[in-house]
Amino acid sequence: MQNILNVGLVSISDRASSGIYEDKGIPSLREWLEKTLISPFKLETCLIADDQPTIEDTLIDLVDNKSCHLVLTTGGTGPAKRDVTPEATLAVAEKEMPGFGEQMRQISLHFVPTAILSRQVAVIRKQCLIINLPGQPKAIAQTLEGLKDESGKQVVHGIFAAVPYCLDLIGAPYIETNEAICKAFRPKSAIKS
Repeated sequence: MQNILNVGLVSISDRASSGIYEDKGIPSLREWLEKTLISPFKLETCLIADDQPTIEDTLIDLVDNKSCHLVLTTGGTGPAKRDVTPEATLAVAEKEMPGFGEQMRQISLHFVPTAILSRQVAVIRKQCLIINLPGQPKAIAQTLEGLKDESGKQVVHGIFAAVPYCLDLIGAPYIETNEAICKAFRPKSAIKS
């Protein structure tokens, strides 16, 4: 199991976690990963409320106890009082990776001016990369894949292009992607045949 990527998916929503409406975050993340990753992976999923101690405990459990190499959260990254995902993520971090949040906002600004209200962060804890993604399924795919023109040429890189190499650098399993959806970037010296 050492070379199988273990991915944690965390959907953070007061209303979805209490059954008021159906969670769309985990299903959309699962679908995107299934069509993008060509390397084997397994999933750990959690649907939780917008509560900082709960989010922190969930992230710690996924990394420290369930040995996740990558954790993707969705929801709770806006400016509303209950949006505390970034605070919880930073509280469990060993290293901050600010480029991910910067690029997510850059991509989202191509679609909506309110992208500047997003506070997504990414961090490293042990041998795990934790990334806060937007709450809407369409925005999740856009930030992961980036922007392509009508011919399919990449105009703005999505954040997932950098994820496989980041995982290499922190000692996680080597993963490959379906290049039609998201071409992973690695320096030539880091590419395995």
